[in-house]
Amino acid sequence: MTLVAGVDSSTQSCTVVVRDEQTGALVREGRAPHPPGTEVDPAAWWDALQAALDAAGGLSDVSAIAVGGQQHGMVCLSADGEVVRPALLWNDTRSAGAAADLVAELGAKEWAEATGSVPVASFTATKLRWLATHEPEHAAATAAVCLPHDWLTWKLRGTGVLDDLVTDRSDASGTGYYSGVTGEYRRDLLARALGRDDVVLPRVLAPGETAGRTPDGVLLGPGAGDNAAAALGLGAAVGDVVVSLGTSGVVSAVSPTPTADPTGIIAGFASATGEHLPLVCTLNAARVLDAAAALLGVDHDELSRLALSAPAGAGGLALVPYLEGERTPNRPDATGALHGLTLATSTPAHLARAAVEGLLCGMADALDALVAAGVPVGRAFLIGGGARSEAVARIAPAVLGRPVLRPTPGEYVADGAARQAAWVLAGSAEPAVWAAADTTTFEAEPTPAVRERYAEVRDLTAART
Repeated sequence: MTLVAGVDSSTQSCTVVVRDEQTGALVREGRAPHPPGTEVDPAAWWDALQAALDAAGGLSDVSAIAVGGQQHGMVCLSADGEVVRPALLWNDTRSAGAAADLVAELGAKEWAEATGSVPVASFTATKLRWLATHEPEHAAATAAVCLPHDWLTWKLRGTGVLDDLVTDRSDASGTGYYSGVTGEYRRDLLARALGRDDVVLPRVLAPGETAGRTPDGVLLGPGAGDNAAAALGLGAAVGDVVVSLGTSGVVSAVSPTPTADPTGIIAGFASATGEHLPLVCTLNAARVLDAAAALLGVDHDELSRLALSAPAGAGGLALVPYLEGERTPNRPDATGALHGLTLATSTPAHLARAAVEGLLCGMADALDALVAAGVPVGRAFLIGGGARSEAVARIAPAVLGRPVLRPTPGEYVADGAARQAAWVLAGSAEPAVWAAADTTTFEAEPTPAVRERYAEVRDLTAART
């Protein structure tokens, strides 16, 4: 049996799966936590990867490996390959002002046409502008800029040579200085962000192209951003929509054509398989459920039971779940808000229902944006930690207005990376065909009143002072 490994280096943890190269059957797996926070020393990712690999039995019998990782994070390296400062992660909003400045300078339409997206605080370009403005000494010391999965692939290769940095289309398309349409970096936009364009950027590999080998001879895949890797792991095809409820909430769709949305709602990313992956992302997803459970003093199973015991619409109680600011809509300083609290709705069940519906209304707004942009939308897959909630799965089709397929819970980012590793190992034109995950279909009558109530209060949010 030939084995391949896939890595999911996410915001919160590192997961490694080892699978059969031909069938995709899981052989073993391991995981390790990442430190909390929005600013992390990349060394913590490397330590977690080593721990997860050890827990998964190591790489001694593995032929190929690829890394899927959290998108956007800014990793700055010096000329000798050392990390200049802790990485700023995608959910670090200190660069919100820098994002606004960049958009004001060039124009939203111009950004969208150049890169497929309008910069927001999560994008690498905005973090580079923040760095140049607030830490000029670190900006001056930066000789190369890469993304989290690029850095881990480079560390696995082990050469320490900056020119050996590589990335893929999916992750490069989230930097703010790469075009998924032309396949080229926009160094003029890099210079606008950092103040110079002479830094080393990772070479962008084609889907299925090798990134070299580890010192022990294990073949390396190019890797992918987490959302593109998850789509690959699910076997998503054109027209498939993936609704992912993790730390962030993501609605993405595999599309044959690119998008260029000047409103900034849709990010025009690339897929890991050569198509496009228009995507709408929110900062608040599964942690909305965490917060509601903590507030009520219950576990997630009880939160789900409470939510399902309340009526649709929660009696008019509506939660706008901007608990960590928000990316879509672009309100980095917003706070959450609860509307419609009365004696009748002041119950744990109503609050639990409002939390679930508020979370899903944000996802429904995202799905509507893709449809309005002409993105083909067919099946909707529901994945991520938040998808394990029975209340979320049962209420989702009512709020989204379409049937929802929930695959058996799995590590789809890591699985996508493993499938890419098998693709590189085979040297074929297309990725390996593995058996599709088992799915459960949830259907419900649409509840437009829930969306309408949410729309009434969505903009009545406060900014931190």
